[in-house]
Amino acid sequence: MAEKKPEKVYRIGYVSASVFVHDVETDSGKRSMRSVSVQKRYREGDNWKYASSFSLAELPQALRVLELAQQYIEVREAEIPLDN
Repeated sequence: MAEKKPEKVYRIGYVSASVFVHDVETDSGKRSMRSVSVQKRYREGDNWKYASSFSLAELPQALRVLELAQQYIEVREAEIPLDN
């Protein structure tokens, strides 16, 4: 199975937040729900690796990309379609 690509990615330095959208069935029909994955990229030798732990110096970047992802999700999930 192919890995699902993010709907949106915010990156500051080596820290990024990826927004993924998942369609779920509810009692009132299909609904899109979003989740966020936060990671940092670092180099080990010639290879790039990823981690989900952050140093004190990286925390401001992690907080900011999370804020951007939150704003993105709030706008999309606050929209209410008017299908009357």
